[in-house]
Amino acid sequence: MSIGFWQIAIVVVLVVLLFGRGKISALMGDVAKGIKSFKKGMSDSPETNSKDSDDQNDSTKS
Repeated sequence: MSIGFWQIAIVVVLVVLLFGRGKISALMGDVAKGIKSFKKGMSDSPETNSKDSDDQNDSTKS
C-alpha cells in the first residue's frame, strides 16, 4: 500500500480547514524565524564567546 495523490489531497484539505490559511502561514513564519536564529547562533565564532567569558572572569576576580 502506498500513499496516493487523492489521500495526500484529502489530508491537505483537512489541515487547511482545521487550522486555516492564516494560522498555517503564521506558523511557517515562526519556524523560519527560529531557523534563522539558530543559524545565527551557530555562526557566532567561539573566539568571541570565550573572550567575553574571559573578560567576565577577570572582572569578578578583582
